Amino acid sequence: MRGSPPCEIVVAPSGAWRLAVLLVAGAGLASMAIWTLTSPLGESMWPRLAVAGAALAVVALAMSLWRSEVLTLRWDGDQWSVGPGVASSAPVRGELLVALDLGSFLLLRFRPEGRSAPTAVRWIPVGRRGLEHEWHAFRCAVYSPRPAAGPSVADPHFPE
Repeated sequence: MRGSPPCEIVVAPSGAWRLAVLLVAGAGLASMAIWTLTSPLGESMWPRLAVAGAALAVVALAMSLWRSEVLTLRWDGDQWSVGPGVASSAPVRGELLVALDLGSFLLLRFRPEGRSAPTAVRWIPVGRRGLEHEWHAFRCAVYSPRPAAGPSVADPHFPE
């Protein structure tokens, strides 16, 4: 099976993404606040502390998803690399997976090569707006099969 040809796109921060993060985080915080305010006063403090901890986690997650910068996503036909939008430093190679596909919006999960810690993962929101000409090729590259590890048939040392 043939993979997708190489492609490269530059992803800029999206106002729609930031609005969605704000709305979801706000809804989560509001539901926790309503639960805390409407729960009977006789309950122990532990559920309230758990809700406060969850609220802090929601705020921390929203802050991490809120920040977005200009990035360059490159598919070389073999592997993905992500780098800053400005060519000031070398791109980082790794695995790019689709976490959410809404047709004209993709939420991508990038894990750098050789790093497996949850903090190493980078979430990259990509919208079609501004990328109309590259969108189809980019989606093909995102969903293309990855080359199998090991020797290639074209390799002269490939066992027959």
